[in-house]
Amino acid sequence: MERLSVTRTNRQRLGDAGERLARRHLEDLGYAFIAANWTCPSGELDLVMRDGDIIVFVEVKTRRGEHLGTAEESVTAVKSGRLLRSAEIYFSSRPELADLFWRIDVIAVTLLPTGAVGRFTHMINAVQA
Repeated sequence: MERLSVTRTNRQRLGDAGERLARRHLEDLGYAFIAANWTCPSGELDLVMRDGDIIVFVEVKTRRGEHLGTAEESVTAVKSGRLLRSAEIYFSSRPELADLFWRIDVIAVTLLPTGAVGRFTHMINAVQA
């Protein structure tokens, strides 16, 4: 049987790199990893982490440079609505989490042409209903 080769696009690889940086940052702060790239009909949650008694849904935006705007500027009102709906679906599908609070953070990563991190911003509770 022939195996299909699935290649990641440059954009997907950029997003993957940003998510790895974000996860490492959060784990260094003591957050516990729960899931990555959780999907539902409303959209995708890049990272699901736990910070004590709080479930943290993390939207990670990664850009090469800021000539088209900053990474965090791409979290529009429409995107925020999708994130809120996705978080609500995730939370409601897990009754064992009923006693916990939750929030949505945004991590914005800007890479320099060399690939080094030029700017890293963690916005806590960035998306609210």
